[in-house]
Amino acid sequence: MTTLHRVRGAATFAGGLYRERWNRWYAARFRGDELARLSMRDGRRDPYAVYERMRATGPMVPTRLGNWATTSHAICNQVLRSRAFGVREEDAEPIGAGAAEFDLSFLSLNPPDHERLRRVAGPAFSPRMMTTYAATIDETVADLLDAAQRRGTFDLVTDLAAPLPIAVITRMMGVADADVAAFQEYGAALGSALDGVTSLGQARRVMTANTELEKLFERLFEERAKDPQDDLVSAIVAERGERIAPHEMVPMCSLLLIAGFETTVNLIGNATRALLAHPEQWQLLRDDPSLVSAAVEEVLRWDPPVQETARLSFQDTELGAVAVRRNQAVVLLLAGANRDPEVYTDPARFDITRTSGADHLAFSSGIHYCLGAPLARLEAARAITALTQRMPGLHESGKVVMRPSRLIRGPLHMPVAA
Repeated sequence: MTTLHRVRGAATFAGGLYRERWNRWYAARFRGDELARLSMRDGRRDPYAVYERMRATGPMVPTRLGNWATTSHAICNQVLRSRAFGVREEDAEPIGAGAAEFDLSFLSLNPPDHERLRRVAGPAFSPRMMTTYAATIDETVADLLDAAQRRGTFDLVTDLAAPLPIAVITRMMGVADADVAAFQEYGAALGSALDGVTSLGQARRVMTANTELEKLFERLFEERAKDPQDDLVSAIVAERGERIAPHEMVPMCSLLLIAGFETTVNLIGNATRALLAHPEQWQLLRDDPSLVSAAVEEVLRWDPPVQETARLSFQDTELGAVAVRRNQAVVLLLAGANRDPEVYTDPARFDITRTSGADHLAFSSGIHYCLGAPLARLEAARAITALTQRMPGLHESGKVVMRPSRLIRGPLHMPVAA
């Protein structure tokens, strides 16, 4: 590719980015498009106010792109569980090596390819394996909090919530200690693209991360082919040519890295914010650590790390008394559904003793239910228990900076003092 072609390509890409940013801003400010408003600063700061305005409009709200959005728990759950909806069009070409779209492995595939690849990774997240990860989690949390206590003040995200899941997922995958920092950097860069690329700088970081991760994983594949270990990469290599094609291996490993990092770091951050903002709930958990599982579930309901997902209809159908056409998208606002007053009593109230209401949708539902949900729950529970018991007087000591994302919600920086 010549320099001129690269310049033209960059200019076209930049033009598309800024055109879309303008379109969203115009739709939010002048057309009252609530879904577009979620991408604006005010919407990201308090998406729950936006969800309530959408709920008041009706169970199905039209979007500026000609699709639908919903905050209804019943509709979200129905769509997630229905085989009449998928993550991409039925007749879409398979994502292959060199594809232009961001390859999220089985997360972006319909059956039967979704199940085929999910079965490859599934054993690493079994209940039996959870017991083997517990010791690593506890050891890592203890080391991180020892260092934090010595400092007195620390950043909850960079000093605990982020290094914990990256330590666990890299151990699961058999990544050498020397590569852990690089994996954290590259995983965070790719995770930032889940909400869409919004700048040329971000695009460069994502491309670099993608390239470097590919090199790191390819090296790991070669090593494990010669010397298999008891880790996830060895399990994937063992299935090469059988249940997984060579070009599908790097995307699967990248997905597991991103998902293993993004869900847990934001769950721990959101849990700590919620508990510190509700001192009576913090005290309840401090006095009775057995409430920690309930506390994690309430955080997942009340302020989940993943705020939304989307599905395409495979046929003309009807949802919430409106017609949905074939290949029309339905944006499922999971965080809004988790505060549906038809399902939860006083849904805006944060209460770790809550016992009524349907299962929340923070980890999706149906065949795409989050594979790593048990691990995220375990890591969050161990981290939150350690915080409440070791640092009972924990409090915010500076401005909390939230992630600039509509899809992923959680603190980017959270200064606290013990």
